[in-house]
Amino acid sequence: MLEIKTAKTRKGKRELEKRAPKLVESGKKTLILHGTKTSAVLNAVLSQIYHLKKDCAVKYSRKNENVKPFEAGGEASLEFFSLKTDCSIFVYGSHSKKRPDNLVIGRTYDHHIYDLVEVGVENFRPMESFNYDKKIAPKEGSKPFIIFIGEGFEAVEELKHLKEVLLDLLRGQVVENLNLAGVDRAYVCAALSPNRVLFTHCALRLKKSGTVVPRMELVEVGPSMDFVARRHRPPNESLRKEAMKTTREKPKKKEKNVKKDELKGKIGSIYIPDQKVGEMSLPNKAKGVKRERREAKQRKNESDEHASKRKKEDS
Repeated sequence: MLEIKTAKTRKGKRELEKRAPKLVESGKKTLILHGTKTSAVLNAVLSQIYHLKKDCAVKYSRKNENVKPFEAGGEASLEFFSLKTDCSIFVYGSHSKKRPDNLVIGRTYDHHIYDLVEVGVENFRPMESFNYDKKIAPKEGSKPFIIFIGEGFEAVEELKHLKEVLLDLLRGQVVENLNLAGVDRAYVCAALSPNRVLFTHCALRLKKSGTVVPRMELVEVGPSMDFVARRHRPPNESLRKEAMKTTREKPKKKEKNVKKDELKGKIGSIYIPDQKVGEMSLPNKAKGVKRERREAKQRKNESDEHASKRKKEDS
């Protein structure tokens, strides 16, 4: 029998809680790894994808012979790496005569394969081949615009599936509020044909328009490539329903030192440490004592003056 190990320290328990399923998901990490054989183009593509997602990605540089996503039994190593790195999206590159410059993008649910999309890479241009003003280069970790152009993303099943996977791969962490001044990049995906998609990365340049809203221009900064759709494996319906479960109400944060009463309503308790008044050191001459003496002296002077005036009047 396999021995089930549980966390014994607080740090270990916190790590397990972070990896546990959540009703509201945090940002998804991406795992990037190589197959048995890769080409120079594919190595550059994987490096550029890692550069775009450097803040939330893990990249393995060694070759993995046992990873074969579409074959039975070839998923075990991939699921192990997903569990080890806590990554829910992976990008796997391989190269063969039958499928040159092959890229497999997939998602996992509970660290098991959820769905797979396979594309071929053509007409690749790295970032270094683009000339532009380096001042407008996108900053690491900034939120992007994601643009999908073409009816193929709504009509063709393969491109519709590719759109879902690319959205999960590129959008980063989901946020409720966004500062538009920090949005400095855009990913453009254009459906050129039922099986070909142009992917490019652009920087946003703001220019004066004569109004409050500035005019925005797209400057291509790379990388740029064509995705040719090959195989794809969508999730089965039961697994999709289980993965898409949501709650109507958002989980409320626990409020410390607060309780509710039916009559008084919300009651908060405040912690006040012991003042230790008896141990406090008091000055020898307090200000209050000085003021009392000063006032008594002033009253005495006033009474003396009043008595002297009476004597003069009597005389």
